Amino acid sequence: MRIALVSAQANPLVLGGPGTRGRHTHVAALSGALGGLGHEVVVYVRREEPDVPAEAPFAPGVTVERVPAGPERPVPADDQLPLMGEFGRALAARWAAGDGPDVVHAHYWLSGLAALTATAEARRPVVVTYHGLAAVERRHLPVDRNAGPGPRAGLERQLGSLADRVVAQSEDEVADLGRMGVRRAGTVIVPSGVDVDRFTPGGPTADHRRPGLRRILSVGPLEERKGFTDLIEALRRVPGAELVIVGGPDPAEVDRDPGARRLLQAADRFGVADRLRIVGAVTQDELAGWYRSADVLACAPWYEPFGLTPLEAMACGVPVVAYATGGIAESVIDNVTGVLVPPRDTLAMAGALRGLLGDEVRRMSFASAAIDRVRSRYTWDRTATELERVYRAVSGGDDSAPAPDEADEDEEALSEVS
Repeated sequence: MRIALVSAQANPLVLGGPGTRGRHTHVAALSGALGGLGHEVVVYVRREEPDVPAEAPFAPGVTVERVPAGPERPVPADDQLPLMGEFGRALAARWAAGDGPDVVHAHYWLSGLAALTATAEARRPVVVTYHGLAAVERRHLPVDRNAGPGPRAGLERQLGSLADRVVAQSEDEVADLGRMGVRRAGTVIVPSGVDVDRFTPGGPTADHRRPGLRRILSVGPLEERKGFTDLIEALRRVPGAELVIVGGPDPAEVDRDPGARRLLQAADRFGVADRLRIVGAVTQDELAGWYRSADVLACAPWYEPFGLTPLEAMACGVPVVAYATGGIAESVIDNVTGVLVPPRDTLAMAGALRGLLGDEVRRMSFASAAIDRVRSRYTWDRTATELERVYRAVSGGDDSAPAPDEADEDEEALSEVS
């Protein structure tokens, strides 16, 4: 099967660098797993550099193609909406000139709009994974940070009605999609996977702990909504432990990064500056070593539609203490693979961390259960196999696609934007 992964906002070729996110990991791993099943996979990304090849091999059976759309430089995802019409038309022209894909799987709402544009005339089945919804993000962000609803929520709703399938990553996301107006019959749950060959209990560990201190690890971009400030506040109530944060800018740029400076100021305010370390961005292989170096992984996002880092830690045999929000509340089993606490409750977070760090037997029990859970439910081979069934269903003319008159009406509204 010829599969197009449209990922204008997340290039798997830059995986592990500063600014990369879970979408980069998802697209990179999924494309490789699909290629491993014998499919012909092309990942379409937006061209951001003028002096690089238009195509690059990525994995067996997988090619990355850079599509010109807008300036050949990095553009923040929030500013890419005006570029998606051009991106989609470029895809349509490519596919018209040769053998097009049997199915198109878009990642993120902006890439979904490009996929709909690309398939508007020569219809091909479109599958979309949102990787986060506007309505949910607005619900969890502070009110004074919202500049207004903008067009995203409405376009996400149209995308959900036009796509042949919407892939959700948790029951929580299905509920949010339903509130948005996306039909449950057109939605399927396929969680992300974990690279269980890379993220393993055995292997080298990164760095050395400070003598006498337990290590709490947290991973992610240095954004306020990831809740690192909550963890810093909790740390003052967890004596004998250090907090190591991996993610954000290049390690050489940490001292000048605004997000890192904000966290260091918080550490000064809470009196734990001597027990906080911000590492910066690391490669995937290095990340596995950082997980293995930890006693516990702490996750405190205000909201997380899926949450890959808890599963990567679990695959390495590291128990998790996390806010019970979004997909994390489903992937982490409370008091089996970790501890879930109410969102934004730093006292509960501190208590859970103290309790787990002080109980070696409990940590070992959680670690064993965590490894088993990931290997039985969250491998990329399983994710790719489940998506393969979705692709075959929509390629066979599944009747859950929108009726022609509904699709035409929605496409007229979409064309006004793109």
